[in-house]
Amino acid sequence: MSLLDEQGELLAEPGIENPLALKPPHFAPRAKRVIYLFMHGGPSHVDTFDPKPRLTQDHGKPIPFKLSLTFNPKGQGGLMKSPWGFRQYGESGIPVSELFPRVAQHVDDLCVIRSMVGDGVDHGGALLQLNTGTINFTRPSLGSWVLYGLGTENQNLPGFITIKPSFFHGGAKNWGSAFLPGAYQGIPIGNDRTDAKDLMKEPIEHLLSKGVTSEQQRYELEMLQKINRHHASMNEADPKLEARIQSFELAFRMQMGAREILDVDRESEATKKLYGLDDPMTVDFGWQCLLSRRLSEAGVRFVKCSHSYKWDQHAELARLHARNAREVDKPIAGLLTDLKARGLLKDTLVIWGGEFGRTPFAERDGRDHNPYGFTIWMAGGGVKPGMIYGATDEFGYHAVEDHMHIHDLHATILHLLGMNHEKLTYRYAGRNFRLTDVEGVVAHKIMV
Repeated sequence: MSLLDEQGELLAEPGIENPLALKPPHFAPRAKRVIYLFMHGGPSHVDTFDPKPRLTQDHGKPIPFKLSLTFNPKGQGGLMKSPWGFRQYGESGIPVSELFPRVAQHVDDLCVIRSMVGDGVDHGGALLQLNTGTINFTRPSLGSWVLYGLGTENQNLPGFITIKPSFFHGGAKNWGSAFLPGAYQGIPIGNDRTDAKDLMKEPIEHLLSKGVTSEQQRYELEMLQKINRHHASMNEADPKLEARIQSFELAFRMQMGAREILDVDRESEATKKLYGLDDPMTVDFGWQCLLSRRLSEAGVRFVKCSHSYKWDQHAELARLHARNAREVDKPIAGLLTDLKARGLLKDTLVIWGGEFGRTPFAERDGRDHNPYGFTIWMAGGGVKPGMIYGATDEFGYHAVEDHMHIHDLHATILHLLGMNHEKLTYRYAGRNFRLTDVEGVVAHKIMV
């Protein structure tokens, strides 16, 4: 049951514009939707997708280069080789470390970006910049901008969903809509302290109202909305009240349409095994990845899965990075396999990465934060497959070729979705704001 007619008007209040209605892109998009696989804490690029033989050659030697601003300047040791070996995979020959043997089987679908650059050396600033474009202000998140620009294809589900996010390092600001209307904020499913097995039973709390029929709920909602609308008409524009009105409508529609989508138990045993739901080590992120596919297939515009907060290895790099990779490798490979088999990968942009990388020198038996040159990868959604873009120096400390700043990443994501980042603006406090502020260069080289 939908409360919206074909023109996108609320049936409960005809004539009121639906903020989530589909909107035309600026130009033909390569991608229709985004799945963001976020590795909270900062995985080490020199131990995953950016091998550095020089670190093996000079292991233990003093740092031979000038250091930029560092998170923990007192803990620096010498150069540190990777505990893992690298192999080339696929026709593209892209090297991947032993940490990701299953993802490595998909390198011919990946665009590995080795030249990411950010401005935050701490998690809080780095996460905010990655998610909102700024390290020190409250601004709309990437998913909110995408939803504002394009609307959503399924009016019975939120257009922007974040699965198991962390409340650390900015919390809700990382999926909030800030000064954009509240309809564009991300809807969290659980959090990083919620057990996936519990979420499988009830992904969204109170989605079902016991002892009340849908007709009774509809009547209660209509009465409540009439009161809210009357209150709104008696006062100046109140964005919080408007967001509340829209959230009540969406909540009712979700009761009608979300239960089936959120129930991963409807999948075959083979599919659940593909994502690792049969293994206690992989069940958590496997459930997130499988749910992200179901949500994306159902028309949700932007889905974010979070492996939180596990990748911050200032110590015990070898043990903890190995554990972390084991938890996500099979689920990610399963997601890529499934999307491709269903014909969804071609117009679904999959993004993997953390808020920064790690230093090529040691901090105890781990590595410090490094925002000056790190790796993410993309797949599907119009990016060139089997490609390496950009490079870091021989130690893996600074990006030296085809720099991609966070602003450039955001501009590129929006472009793949058919939006000009300079034209996607919102008027607030007397000026036009945009996700990329006054910066951002689209990386056309990575596009098919």
